[in-house]
Amino acid sequence: MRVVVVGAGVFGRNHLRVYRELESAGYPVELAAVVDPDPDAGARAAQEYGVPTFTSVDKCMQDARFTARPIHAASVCVPTVAHAKVAQELMACGVDLLVEKPIAASLADADAIAHGARERGRIVQPGHLERFNPAVCAVRGLLNRPMFFEVHRLSVFTPRSLDVDVVLDLMIHDLDIVLTLANSSVREVRAVGLPVLSQKVDIANVRLEFENGCVANFTASRVSTERVRKMRFFQPHQYLSLDFARQDLLLIDVTAAAGLDIAQLAAMAGSGGHPSAGMSLRKVPVEAGEPLRLEIESFLNAVRERAKPEVTVEEGRAALALALEINAAVAAHARRTGLISR
Repeated sequence: MRVVVVGAGVFGRNHLRVYRELESAGYPVELAAVVDPDPDAGARAAQEYGVPTFTSVDKCMQDARFTARPIHAASVCVPTVAHAKVAQELMACGVDLLVEKPIAASLADADAIAHGARERGRIVQPGHLERFNPAVCAVRGLLNRPMFFEVHRLSVFTPRSLDVDVVLDLMIHDLDIVLTLANSSVREVRAVGLPVLSQKVDIANVRLEFENGCVANFTASRVSTERVRKMRFFQPHQYLSLDFARQDLLLIDVTAAAGLDIAQLAAMAGSGGHPSAGMSLRKVPVEAGEPLRLEIESFLNAVRERAKPEVTVEEGRAALALALEINAAVAAHARRTGLISR
């Protein structure tokens, strides 16, 4: 399976690295080329990985036809506003796609990608790599009607991804995961956000209420002094704490204590016992792994087997739609409070 990486920026270089690692490890994949309109960026990537470089998708595909060495799949790592255009060009050439998150800059662009995938029979997987975080994978088997989420994703400022705000840059990972875990449509959105070091919102706080009664609070910042990527959620008689960076999952089960009435709890306290005696705290086993590598392996397997990808275009669109609704709520709050002019 011959693959190309379109976009040789920070994300693109990570994709290049993983494809080469898989190729070196004997995985049935060949890193065929890198595409970047910046000749210098493309040249640096080409030199590091020993592959041809092209300044456009069209030139790359022309070379593939001329050499009779087809391209089967591609990672789209260009700025978000260019996702739809690049995706359409690649799909027209019969290429399956892993598109970095968010899937597009607008719902119209996301719909165009989805339509192109259906019309051309292409596999398109949005790049929500935190879905492949081993701690997130481990939590799926423990779900029991989660009712409250508290999520923090904080990062120090970097000049990358400033074409989008912090909701589309960072928070969208957590929106995608909570939408999947809550398994309910959103009923209400409340949000506040501010630009700090860029022209777009750099820090945001969001409260969602779902139709099934679940509530989720999100805080995302790309101007923090520390890096934090954590999610906590509660469900009947259980509290779970997930650390994305450490790939840790802690579960506190209070089922035993919940079975006691007030008199029994009082008796425990009076006899020197404590209700915490009915609590069980354990660290859930998690098999460590690099989320990006797991994501790319999953994508390549879907391409090879012509199977539904782990993250679908529809799920990528749903996360984008929610992120855009949040941005609208942030803007409305800013107008109400006089933070921006009407």
